[in-house]
Order: sequence, then structure tokens, then C-alpha cells
Amino acid sequence: MVFVVKEAKMYINGQWVDALSGETFDDFCPYTGELYAKVAKGGVADVDRVMAAAYDARKVWANTLPLTRSQIMSKAATLMWEKKDEFIDLLIHESGSAVGKAEWEVFQTANVLQFAAEDAKRIYGETYHNEPWKVSMTWRKPRGTVVAISPWNFPMVLAMYKIAYGLATGNTVVLKPASETPLVCLKFAEIFEEAGLPAGAFNIITGPGSVLGDALIDDKRTSFVAITGETVTGRKVAQRCAAQLKQYTLELGGKNPMIVLKDANIDYAVKLAAFSAYLHQGEICMSVDKVIVEREIVKEFTEKFVGLVSHLPVGDPADPGTFIGPVISDRQAQSIDAHVKDAVAKGATLLTGGTYEGRLYQPTVLTDITPDMKIYAEETFGPVTSIYAVDSIDEALRIANDSEYGLSSAVVTKNLENALYVAENLEAGMVHVNDSSVDANEAAPFGGVKGSGIGREGGQYSINEYTEVKWVTILKQDKQLPF
Repeated sequence: MVFVVKEAKMYINGQWVDALSGETFDDFCPYTGELYAKVAKGGVADVDRVMAAAYDARKVWANTLPLTRSQIMSKAATLMWEKKDEFIDLLIHESGSAVGKAEWEVFQTANVLQFAAEDAKRIYGETYHNEPWKVSMTWRKPRGTVVAISPWNFPMVLAMYKIAYGLATGNTVVLKPASETPLVCLKFAEIFEEAGLPAGAFNIITGPGSVLGDALIDDKRTSFVAITGETVTGRKVAQRCAAQLKQYTLELGGKNPMIVLKDANIDYAVKLAAFSAYLHQGEICMSVDKVIVEREIVKEFTEKFVGLVSHLPVGDPADPGTFIGPVISDRQAQSIDAHVKDAVAKGATLLTGGTYEGRLYQPTVLTDITPDMKIYAEETFGPVTSIYAVDSIDEALRIANDSEYGLSSAVVTKNLENALYVAENLEAGMVHVNDSSVDANEAAPFGGVKGSGIGREGGQYSINEYTEVKWVTILKQDKQLPF
């Protein structure tokens, strides 16, 4: 496939602009490796003008009626759905998304935007009646200007959680998308502009995170930082925000377990584990890295699992029959392979996969994993998972929880008592019983514990994150004072 190379500008204060330096960076198609676009390469000087635009627009947007904000956002959601084929095409060619994943992501992103549009009308405070001589109440006020930093794996939906709820609560938003997937995020600006969003309420700056990230966080006009990314990056963001007493949310990595108990429907568990481990090439923070199976069924489970995984369709993400497409870059393919080779060298058994051509990494299954292997503790972020045999539920929990991460998890069982016991004791922000670890719900709290992040996204949880609480009292009569 030969692409007509696109040229992309930044979106600042309602205008499409080049970087002040005039520089651009290259955006490549993961599957073919071809140049896909040349994108404006913003620098520190561009941070100043994008933050000025957002800061200057903050009062206008904050004072816009919630109903009006809701109508604009709802129109944008409708436009997104009308332009779904354009978004799907960008996801396929810019992020390596298979068709099914791309279709779901566009659908879910529009849902998040529509849900937030409705929530814009439902930002409530409280009243307190424990002191009858005064009116005591809380107001929820926008924080001001939100800096949103989004990843490349689910570039639409993970950015939209931040954009939609930032706007719904009356904040202005500056988005810094991943440099691997800027075009699909820049298209957000088109639909918001067409929907009638005021200039400056939403802005996008593109360029290297190593340059822009610190400058955006450090800018005095930044009120709140929301990031989805690697845990190493999240720690640096947290330290930088804490030094300036700025609020933030972090949605970070995961080393997610699926526990399969001996009473499970094995055929269903096999399919569920494969879906959870290999969807979008395993490049999902919620992907299953550890499949922990009770010993009584591990042989049957493993044989069926390897049989299914070894036949998963790998190839061109534009082909509707493809389930596993390319990983995002050569560097990522090499990183995945280093994990697999390290495990095999230290005694792991490779049951299938473990090879790649270009950026197509074959779905891989390992067993006999030990704690000294990198793959035991580190996030692989690719189409690789490991099977662990255990003799009890408590041993399964020990292996599942032996991680710095705690994002998503799953348990497969027909026993409700065991399901609740596992759910109670898994150290994870999200637990799914008889369902995939890869799950999302517009209203539910998305986020993790331990090294997987701080804060929650979704519905009322996002409203709480993106607003400040102000306590206001009105005394009904003059207070008796001691002087």
C-alpha cells in the first residue's frame, strides 16, 4: 500500500497552525513502515501559546451554561459517529488496530463523549443540615485548565475520557497526544470545531513528550494533569506535579492476572484468556499477562489454549479476518522479543510463537516462569502470555498479587463463593468474574492500585477528579461573638 503523505498542523485557539520553529516529525504506518504523515513538531514556545489560549478561554467556557456545553458535546459525538469510517481508517493505518478493534474504539469513544455530554448537566453539590442556624453547602467548580497526555495504544478512547470530562465540567483542555498516533486525535479538533466549541476551549499540541511534557506540567497556567502512560513516566509526572502542588490522575501499566479455577468451563476459559491476552496484539494496559490455572485442569487448558492461540490470524490490520496486527514499532517488537528470549534462556518453556517478522509478532505462550525472569514482573505489552499451574486458590492469589501493578484482573469459575473470595483478595482496581480483563464502562471507575496509577476515570468519578470542591456557608443571623 502506498500512502499519500498527510501534513498535519496543531490546533491552537481555534486555528490550525504550524510549529513556531517550522519543524515537523514523521508519523509511520506500523504495518508497512511507510511514512504516513508529517506532523508539526511543537516546542517550548508553542507550549506558551497553547497554554495562553486555554487559560484565556477558561472563564468563557466555565460560565457557559451546562445545557449549552452538553449540546455542543452531544453534537460532537454525533459527528464522530457520522465520520466513523474516517476514524476507523486512521486507527488501522496509524496505530495498527485490526478492523474489529478499530470499530469498537470509535463506538466506545463516541459513547464516552455522549455520556459526558449528559453528565455536564448533572454536576451537583450538597447541602448539610447539622447546623440549623446556617445554610451550609458545597459547590463543584472547574479546576481551570487541564493538560491531558494520551497514549498510542487506544489513542481515541483514552484521550476522550480526559477531553470529554475536562470539557463537561467547565475546564479548558490542552491535549498532547502520543507522537505515534497524532492524526486520529487531531481529528477530534475538527468535530469539536464543527460542533461549535468556542476557540481555546480545546487545543492540541503535537511533538516529543520529552520536550513538551515537562513544559506543559510546569506552566503556571496548568491546573490539572491527566495522563495515561507507562508507570516509569507516571512516577516522574507525579513527582513534578507534587513539587508544584498540582492535582493529577495517573492511569498506568498493568501485569494483569486471569485465575481459572478447576470448576470453570474450560472451553470458555480458553477463549476468554486468548481474547484478553491477544486483543490488539496485547498492547493494552488491561491485557492478561498471567493465566493462573488450578493444577487439576491445567493440562487440558494448556493444550486447548495453545491450539487456539497458534491459529489466531496474524497480518494486515485492514483485513477484516486479522485478529493480531503489527505492534507499534520496531523497538516495541524488539522489547517483546527480549522478554521472551530472557525467559527461555532462564528455563521457561516456549509452547508456541516466540518469533516475529517486521512488526508482526506471533502470539506467544510460555510456561515454567520463575521470578528471576523479566517477564514475571515487567509489563511486556505485546502478544505474549504465560501459564502458571497452582495447587490452591490462595497460591493463585499469591502469584497474581506478586506484582508492583494492580490494574485489571479476572477470575473464571462457576462457584460464586470462590469468585467473591478471589475478587475480595485480588490487589487490583478492577476485577471481572467470568469476563475479560479488558473491559470498560462509561460510568464505572477505571483505574488501578499500586504502580498502576492514582485516581479514576469515568462518569461521576471523572467529575470528582476534574472539579474542586468549595464549601460555602450563609449564616441566618448574626453570630454572638466574645467581644
